[in-house]
Amino acid sequence: MAMVVYGITAIPATAPGPAAVASPPPRTQAAAAADVATLDASPPVRIVIERLGIDASVLRLGLNTDGTVAVPRPEQARQAGWYDASAAPGQRGPAVVLGHVDSARLPGGKAVFYRLGQARPGDRVKITRTDGITARFTVDSVTQVPRERFPTEAVYGPTHTAQLRLITCGGTYTEAGGYDSNVIVFAHYTGARG
Repeated sequence: MAMVVYGITAIPATAPGPAAVASPPPRTQAAAAADVATLDASPPVRIVIERLGIDASVLRLGLNTDGTVAVPRPEQARQAGWYDASAAPGQRGPAVVLGHVDSARLPGGKAVFYRLGQARPGDRVKITRTDGITARFTVDSVTQVPRERFPTEAVYGPTHTAQLRLITCGGTYTEAGGYDSNVIVFAHYTGARG
């Protein structure tokens, strides 16, 4: 089943992208994450990336009828969305959180993940869950990939540790095709509070 993430926008622009294209996280971060006890399942309700000024509520998302991963509706562009067939944040496996990069409905056109492409290794991500626990992650790498070469296995495939994938649109926007790329942040779980 192909899983594709599409952006929704009415503003022709070039989305802010990563400073440098990087590959998925090397095994050294995964090895470090293996030493951290994972959590039981509990859906996320809030995501915070302080350095990027991201502080947003998180919706629960499933699949569209065509088998693609759903994204927040245009009127929800200030909110991120957790793909509910992925791991819960802090649970073993990849937790996948999606968000729009821009929206004609918002001031300045900036949606929840407008600055996601500016993330860099070492950035901290905090995700609060419905059980009151805040799962903490550290960014390993940021990459921008053409939509037609979306790394489905690297994003959604099983992992031995708790991981996080943050996804938004990137690259160049055209009226005919939307954004031509996706920005993907890979992060590993470092612990929890609460």
